[in-house]
Amino acid sequence: MNRITHLFQTKPNGILSVYFTAGFPSLNDTTGILRALQAGGIDMVEVGIPFSDPMADGPVIQDAATRALRNGMSLRLLFEQLKGIRSEIHIPLILMGYLNPILQFGFEAFCRKCVEVGVDGMIIPDLPFADYMDAYKATADRYGLKMIMLITPETSEERVRLIDAHTDGFIYMVSSAATTGAQRSFDEQKQAYFRHIDEMQLRNPRLVGFGISNRATLEAANAHASGAIIGSKFIQLLDESQTAEEAVRRLKETLQSDSCPNT
Repeated sequence: MNRITHLFQTKPNGILSVYFTAGFPSLNDTTGILRALQAGGIDMVEVGIPFSDPMADGPVIQDAATRALRNGMSLRLLFEQLKGIRSEIHIPLILMGYLNPILQFGFEAFCRKCVEVGVDGMIIPDLPFADYMDAYKATADRYGLKMIMLITPETSEERVRLIDAHTDGFIYMVSSAATTGAQRSFDEQKQAYFRHIDEMQLRNPRLVGFGISNRATLEAANAHASGAIIGSKFIQLLDESQTAEEAVRRLKETLQSDSCPNT
């Protein structure tokens, strides 16, 4: 069974997924960060493929991607770093990246490498749903990889139901149409959006991302979905901390506190 499916079957609520950019802060940090996240009790990890034009990302992740590329990170090198990782990392792993580097690598070659190293799914923010259905779904399905689609408050109910009907794994529920970045709290408009999606009774579980950075935002996500995805806050902590273990410890402390500074 796919590890993403197994996770949601065995832990339907309170899931915590963390994103980091491969090659940041240093080129060879990938495996060490994965070990630290698993040891810290994180349920699932999204490994970001750095790209020069990450249109969905805010300044924190944009800066991490730029620095990772300067460090020499590439998709080919990332797959090399992930070789053998399944001997010690057992939580679900997702690759998150933009379409251009994946197409340069070759989509089927990308899927084949994902399977070889033990990646369970992918998130491609700039892949239109119609293109996914027409050109990519059959290949991803053949390799047993979950394609995770994003929805936002602007996504129509019809489109949400289409995504729900033609994907599995989980739905990435973006808290706003803005770029990534930490927030102090979710206003009533965002929480009404969460409630509306919840009331649609979709067959797929959902995780809330973009803006999760403290106890208030984490609790709001957990109240209306199966859990939360944290990216910018962890990237910031990685940059400030001496080790990945320290960054994970500080993240967990932050999620138990009542406030955090904007980033």
